[in-house]
Order: sequence, then C-alpha cells, then structure tokens
Amino acid sequence: LLYNTTEQRIDFGPIEVRGGGMFSRVVTLLAATFTLFGCSSAREGVDFASLSRTVGPPKSGQGRIVILREQGYGGITDHGFPVGLDDESMGELKTGTYLYRDRPAGRHRLSVNEWDFPGVTRREISVVSGRTYFFLVRLSERSKALTAGSAFGGLAGLAVTAMVTSGDANPGPVDFVPLDDATGQQAISALRLVK
Repeated sequence: LLYNTTEQRIDFGPIEVRGGGMFSRVVTLLAATFTLFGCSSAREGVDFASLSRTVGPPKSGQGRIVILREQGYGGITDHGFPVGLDDESMGELKTGTYLYRDRPAGRHRLSVNEWDFPGVTRREISVVSGRTYFFLVRLSERSKALTAGSAFGGLAGLAVTAMVTSGDANPGPVDFVPLDDATGQQAISALRLVK
C-alpha cells in the first residue's frame, strides 16, 4: 500500500485508486453504514417465564403490572418509551422488551411522557390482588399523524398536525392496549426484561 502525495494516488498493487479525497469519503460512508445498519436488535435480559419462576406470584395484597413492546424493527435508533407508574419511572421500554412492577391493589396510573412530544399518555387502571395485568404499548394515532405531518410538511406540517390533533382522546405518543392473560402470556414469551 503506497500513497503518492504528488499525484494523490493510492497504489494497492493491482488496484489503483486516484483522488484520495473521494476514497476516504467512500471508506467513511461504508464504515457509517455498517455501524448504523449492522447493529443487532436482539435483546438481553430475563424472559418472563424464568422471571415468574424466580420471583413467584405477586405478594399478598398486590397485583403485577406488565408493560410490553412487541419485537420488530424499531428504527435505526430504537429509542425507548419512558414508562411511568404512579409518577415513578419504570424504565425505557424498547422494541422486544418488557417492564413489570408489583403494586398494592387499588387504582394506579400508567404514563409515557416524552420530552419531544406535545402530549402525555395516561391510563388509569384498577389492580386486584393476585392478578397479573398485561399492557401492550403501541404508537398512538396522534403519534402516527404527527410523524406523517412532519414527513410531508416539515416543521410546518408538524405544527399544523399538532394543532389539528390536540383534541384527541389520547394526546400522548402511545396507547396502552390491555391484553387478556392468555394473549399476554403468548405475546411476552419471546421478550426480554429491560435491564
């Protein structure tokens, strides 16, 4: 490998690349591509069946609240949704993961509040002692509309869509979709606990 500074030529033996500036840009672009798209989305953590065997059922007088997000393509960055329970953080819920907390029987509030989203998702739930509640997190209709508005209209499209959707029943970024026990058990079987 020789680099000739007077001709801006790199000699790889039988392969010759002229214009070192273009070559370095191509190498940089390839490295960035592999960095962004070569990342694995496999999650680490405990599966729910193992957790249930280790931790056991909820303590007397408590119920278990499980929040999950299906596996799938989460985008290049796959940011997590900051899930809250009774104004306390449960953690960042990413694609293919779940969170859980045991809480006393009674009324509780789930929430997602993202700093860059013009609204908060809130859902009131009633917990019965000894029961497990599964909630699937999905993008809300407002979130989908805002994404489309910004894609087609930039900041102006985002602003107009934010005003038009401000009266939605759920002003926040996600919906908490309740699942029955059998569906919840099946949906969570391949997911991993958020670390």
